[in-house]
Amino acid sequence: MQTISTARKKIGIITGSGPEAGLDLWGKILRASRKQQGDRFRGDLDAPNVTIFSEPALGLSMELEANDGEVWNCLKDAAQAMAQRVDYYAIACNTLNYYQPQLEALQLPATLISFADVALEYLQANRIERIALLGARPVTDLGPWSHYRKLVEHVDIELPSAEAAQRLHQLIYDVKTVGGQVAGIRERFSEILNALESDLVLLACTELPLIPLEPGTKSAVDVTDLVAHKLARLANTY
Repeated sequence: MQTISTARKKIGIITGSGPEAGLDLWGKILRASRKQQGDRFRGDLDAPNVTIFSEPALGLSMELEANDGEVWNCLKDAAQAMAQRVDYYAIACNTLNYYQPQLEALQLPATLISFADVALEYLQANRIERIALLGARPVTDLGPWSHYRKLVEHVDIELPSAEAAQRLHQLIYDVKTVGGQVAGIRERFSEILNALESDLVLLACTELPLIPLEPGTKSAVDVTDLVAHKLARLANTY
């Protein structure tokens, strides 16, 4: 008879910006957990213990500076509720990880696994010195609202042109509305990718991995997938 251990670490996902990004992260955690466990994986009882909190108002993060107060209050409430149920949690939105310092200052009983920290771990482990960065406007301007500013001291970062950044921002809105599989979405994304000089592109937006890449497109690092693998490893610890 199979038994389940209650001592394994519990994982949380805060989503809503957008909800498909939370589903994508959840699915990637499941696949990573199966792969990491290998022959030890027995099915349901060995799947991670995951709590998902989806709050639509977090979608205001696309225009973060204009909605700072409302977004922070919403995220804080979600994190405080989540922290009562899990050991580790992630926010399935690169932009919202801007609030990492404020969340850590709350000293919640759960640990935030931040997207930029995991991305930096990957870049340093693989000795990557130059990347292109794609994401929503608050991320790619590398200004005071960007969670990815911390990468600047460690790696050379290529950003899209101002015109391409605006097209990318609208593309992300469109993926949120109609999905990444709709005709024209993939072609628009490929145009932005192909205009970059760097060989490696960091997808610092949870909507961008929802778009199938055209054959022959530049190599892309899906930060959502990196976070999923880290969460899966944590979920398999005791």
